[in-house]
Amino acid sequence: MIEISLRHPMQTASGPEWLELDLSIPNQDFCALSGSSGAGKTTLLRMLAGLSVPQSGRIVVNGEVWLDTARSVCRQPQQRAVGMVFQDYALFPNLTVAQNVGYALAHDQQDSLQRLLALNELTALSQRLPGSLSGGQKQRVALARALARVIGSPARLLLLDEPLSALDVSLRAQLQDSLASLHAELGLTTLLVSHDLGEIFKLAQTVFVLERGRIQRYGIPAEVFLRQKMQGQLQLRAQVLAIRQEEVIFIVSLLVGQDIIEIMASASEVAQLQTGAHITISTKAFSPLIFA
Repeated sequence: MIEISLRHPMQTASGPEWLELDLSIPNQDFCALSGSSGAGKTTLLRMLAGLSVPQSGRIVVNGEVWLDTARSVCRQPQQRAVGMVFQDYALFPNLTVAQNVGYALAHDQQDSLQRLLALNELTALSQRLPGSLSGGQKQRVALARALARVIGSPARLLLLDEPLSALDVSLRAQLQDSLASLHAELGLTTLLVSHDLGEIFKLAQTVFVLERGRIQRYGIPAEVFLRQKMQGQLQLRAQVLAIRQEEVIFIVSLLVGQDIIEIMASASEVAQLQTGAHITISTKAFSPLIFA
């Protein structure tokens, strides 16, 4: 179990705010962090990794205190069993693939190198330099190096800061499958920052939506994004123009008056729809389908 309680001032586009977070994450959970830019998602990852220190707070991982500002306890990054993957890969350009991954392994763990290379489909690339790799290959090296930091550790905490956002759709889907497989096989606890709803639905068991430094909603993705209770009083008639699938969710294009809008829908909702059908929508619902 990871227990997190943090307080820290932060600067946002709308002015100064406070990061105020209290949350618990079960072991081996795949957790997504969603929300607008500047909401505090990356800041949370950096504080977990020890790269930033909050003004006040406490982080406890499996009973071990990593941070307790009240007691002046703060483990250095190298003392935390955390692997982190950045959006820009952050590889050593003068080291081979094997050397980049092996750099994160302790001296008594070098026998794990070949396993990590194989798990990430890098064996054939082990003697290549990063400059000769594709974006997807670089991302696999970055992931393998992050895993090297946590292999053999009880915590096995993997932090991912939008690691796939720069990749094309097909490659992103492949690496999402790899992440899901590695998470399960290695018994990881994973925190993923992502703006991609399809990615969140595909990978995450739990999602926390952050806005202006605070958790606004949390739960399983379907509960958070698709099944909020409709509270709006205004209802409008709309015509279904098109239905398309993106990853594991559906996008419905609707004609409301002379305007076209798009909304998310679940598979069960889409099963009751067809192009040209007229439905009623509520303007405040995130998943606002009401069938006529």
